[in-house]
Amino acid sequence: MKRFIGMVLLALVATMGSAAGRPNVLFIAADDLRCDLGCYGHPLVKTPNLDRLARRGTQFNRAYCAQALCNPSRSSLMTGRRPDTLMQYDLAKHFRDAIPDVVTLPQHFKNNGYFSQNIGKIFHNWRTEIHGDPDSWSVPAVMHYDSHRNDEAKVDGDLPPNLAKAIRCECRDVPDDAYFDGRIATLAVDALRERAATDQPFFLAVGFWKPHLPFNAPKKYWDLYNRSDVAAPECPGWPTDTPRIAWHNSQELFGKSKSAELSPADAQELRHGYLAGISYMDAQVGRLLDELDRLDLTDNTLVVFWSDHGFQLGDHTLWCKTSNFELDARVPMIIAPPGGVAVGQTEAIVELLDLYPTIANLCGLDIPGGQEGVSLKPLIDGTKSSVKPAALTQHPRPSYYGNSMKAMGHSIRTERFRYTKWQSVEDGSLVGSELYDHDIDPAESVNRVNDPRYADDLYRLKMLMVELAGKGVVNQ
Repeated sequence: MKRFIGMVLLALVATMGSAAGRPNVLFIAADDLRCDLGCYGHPLVKTPNLDRLARRGTQFNRAYCAQALCNPSRSSLMTGRRPDTLMQYDLAKHFRDAIPDVVTLPQHFKNNGYFSQNIGKIFHNWRTEIHGDPDSWSVPAVMHYDSHRNDEAKVDGDLPPNLAKAIRCECRDVPDDAYFDGRIATLAVDALRERAATDQPFFLAVGFWKPHLPFNAPKKYWDLYNRSDVAAPECPGWPTDTPRIAWHNSQELFGKSKSAELSPADAQELRHGYLAGISYMDAQVGRLLDELDRLDLTDNTLVVFWSDHGFQLGDHTLWCKTSNFELDARVPMIIAPPGGVAVGQTEAIVELLDLYPTIANLCGLDIPGGQEGVSLKPLIDGTKSSVKPAALTQHPRPSYYGNSMKAMGHSIRTERFRYTKWQSVEDGSLVGSELYDHDIDPAESVNRVNDPRYADDLYRLKMLMVELAGKGVVNQ
């Protein structure tokens, strides 16, 4: 027995030694943050802390999720596999159901001598039998498994009144720690202080719950915005000639019944609340960045910021996510390695799927087999201007299909086009298709799939779709 314990200790010391001198990783997630409102330099949205992180890192202006739904998107990112590989498209299935021994991103760091810790929502937070993924962490995760509906204000004394009126909105004059994200930031600051007192490098994953519904940021963040300044959607109506299979009933906002009608005032209040949630989340990011500076950890910490998918605010008649439109698929993503970067912003097409190999590469770790993304290090150091021709996003229909999925839509985004193909899951027959030309229609307001002027482009996109989606699509 003593010999066995001695061997374990020797292995542990060797593993920790192999990690010595490698950078820490601060891995920050937002929930439902769309790219056009969550990227550095937006004229209206107040995100001073994401702005300063972007200024010392690389901002990826064309990053895309694998599916615009929390569970499959996060599972794809954290395992480096696409939803079709994991066979995971809903909220209830755990990624280990498909690949029980898969090594996740934080687990890979843990196996290489890092202290891995999870505070907040990193893996999917609800409904799965396994709560998060205990195998990924050195200590049990906290504030990671709950429902967004339970994020209710908690204060000492009487609760201030709710000054908001619209559905799923709340505006109370309370401190940041009244809600989940403020308390997550406090725990994360404490964790940074604990890790700074050790010599072991860390992988600290901090998952914020905002700006996801409900829109309940503290009042001071609502006060940052004049509601009349908040822009209405560029394309509020259903796109011309787009098949109805692409639509959904905005169930997350309205419930399972037929989507309700919002008054213009309520719709504008919802958009206001979304911006308030962004600024509230940004303030918590700032607390982490400030603490890195205070602890002299910034120069030896790789900071990564990402969102699991985008969000619609009445665009295309839709609210929330679960579509293949650009506003659902495109996400903010910033990578700030220690020592700076050569490229501050890039328009290269990238995917959240690429984060696993990229972070491992930047920290000097081997990239495990089975990865379906690529390292973005050449974009960060300026040795390449592109690493892939397109990004792949997909979503089933119905959006929340239970046991009755009818169709799957695969969508690819190239530099110029978004092409989407909807196919029956029963026989592979074509249910509908979409083609949007972002050079002339960035709002995706007109489906041009039947326009003969795009015949050659469409052929090339179909071939690329088969290459990227593989067995998930039928060549038609």
